[in-house]
Amino acid sequence: MEPITDTGALVELFRGNLESGLRRILESQLIGVAFIEFNGVIITANDGFLQTIGYTLADLAQEQLSLHQITPPEHHRLDEDAFDKLKAFGKCAVYEKEFLRKDGSRVPVFFGGVSLNDAAVCFLIDLSHDRQAQERLNHLVNHDALTDLPNQVLFRDRLKQAIALSRRNDQLQGVLLLNLDRFKTINDSLGYTAGDRILQSVAQRLTSCVRSSDTVARFGSDEFAILLTQIGRPQDAANTARAIKEVLAQAFLCNEQELFISSSIGISVYPQDGQDSPELLKNAGSALDRAKKKGGNSFEFYTSGGTTHALKQLLLESNMRPGLERREFTVEYQPQVDVKNYRLVGMEALTRWEHPQLGLLYPGEFMSLAEDNGLIIPIGDWVMQTACAQNKSWQDAGFEPLRLSVNFSARQFQQPGFIATVAEILKESNLDPRWLELELTESAIVKEPERAIEKMQELRRMGLRIAIDDFGTGYSSLNYLKRFPVDTLKIDKSFIDDVCSDPHDAAIVRAIVTLGHALDLTVIAEGVETHEQLDFLTSVGCDVIQGFLFSKSLTTDAFRELLMEQLRVSTPTTSNSTTRLPSITRRLQPL
Repeated sequence: MEPITDTGALVELFRGNLESGLRRILESQLIGVAFIEFNGVIITANDGFLQTIGYTLADLAQEQLSLHQITPPEHHRLDEDAFDKLKAFGKCAVYEKEFLRKDGSRVPVFFGGVSLNDAAVCFLIDLSHDRQAQERLNHLVNHDALTDLPNQVLFRDRLKQAIALSRRNDQLQGVLLLNLDRFKTINDSLGYTAGDRILQSVAQRLTSCVRSSDTVARFGSDEFAILLTQIGRPQDAANTARAIKEVLAQAFLCNEQELFISSSIGISVYPQDGQDSPELLKNAGSALDRAKKKGGNSFEFYTSGGTTHALKQLLLESNMRPGLERREFTVEYQPQVDVKNYRLVGMEALTRWEHPQLGLLYPGEFMSLAEDNGLIIPIGDWVMQTACAQNKSWQDAGFEPLRLSVNFSARQFQQPGFIATVAEILKESNLDPRWLELELTESAIVKEPERAIEKMQELRRMGLRIAIDDFGTGYSSLNYLKRFPVDTLKIDKSFIDDVCSDPHDAAIVRAIVTLGHALDLTVIAEGVETHEQLDFLTSVGCDVIQGFLFSKSLTTDAFRELLMEQLRVSTPTTSNSTTRLPSITRRLQPL
């Protein structure tokens, strides 16, 4: 081709090539172009622009679509600044924003324009493909290629974030490290392709055992890690480990052949087993090694830190139901004494657990676990059944009838069959209902007060007495209290402990006694341990006392001795309001 030397010809050639190039760009839809009025109304647009925003030319005509309508609110200011510059200077710098597509989804774009007479010629470049590519790349960097689970990098990052969150809201975090036992045998015998399919199935089963807020990661080969965020107690990690063992114990199908896999799991808990990610992972690894040394197919807590308590709790939880069946639970009885004459007027039934390994356990060591796993209901029923039968037995033996107090949890009281259970136990024991008093905490009542009032009224119609236990520690209002069909208020031990040294506790106890008497209720003080406490309670008119000052809880045989003593001093010729039990009065002598 001969060189062109004529200037006019050069201009025409350049104009022709430019127009041709622009036409090809517009037709290729690589760039979206639209004519937009300065008030934001879109006049027309090419296919590239329309496909990006998900509208048609007909939509533009019918809806008078504006730039404002298809832009997220947080980007409105960017558009306003751009159009101010278009009107003032005839152009604006390209900027990044998002459009709202017709289906509601968002699309990222580069956007810019120049002014042309009374409108702007605007263009966009769709960035979604670049974003998707970047997101895909990030996913590949942070996830295991075989199972698509998070990898070590992402797991450590999430654990770090979970720890930071825990420091603000005081939550526990659990870390589980898991190895598949003897997985190398599968690879060696069936090949790596079969092994990979098993690993993918394992990943799916592990994910099914946790919440959406938790993380299951693959650390490599046959090792996995689980992050349990914001757990309520270490036993929650043990429950997850149990669930994993159960789900992995089910057969895996590979080439029409059933395979069975077991796993070893090590558990550490933040904050007692570590304050940062490396320490928690290291200690979970130590626990995992111990599980492997025990032959696998088990889980172990890290035990050099505070999770030794968690191991004890786990042992109790697993032994509770068998212990109930093996009659390891017993009932003891704590005397309740009339303040005026120190005469025995009642007893509270208290549960004890004679654990074969841990020895004698008190309710504070196992009742919260029983609440969590639902065993509080059979345990509570057994305690009432045992205590009612024993009380009736003492009456049949000729001892003076005494009121028996039995505690019930909120969970028991809220059971639909609670009333029927109480009636059945009274029928079986043949105990007169007036000698049974049910103790309910405020928390058992205030959750559904109207329903609670109905139940209490029904119990009262059966002839039972009702006490509110730990009064003053709950949240019931006086408005409800005056409607509760109760007979007794029990002042919580926490108020009695400092009643002689804390003016506020003294004022609370005095107020409870006054309130109780104003409502014609009996007032009982729990946890009385000193003569000074007794003197104060006597001075404010408290009716009944129980606590170590008089007696600890007694076994059935020991309480029978106390009943025999009362029988001896309460002969027809000597029985009067001033009769005192020698064993009780001896405890009241000054030290």
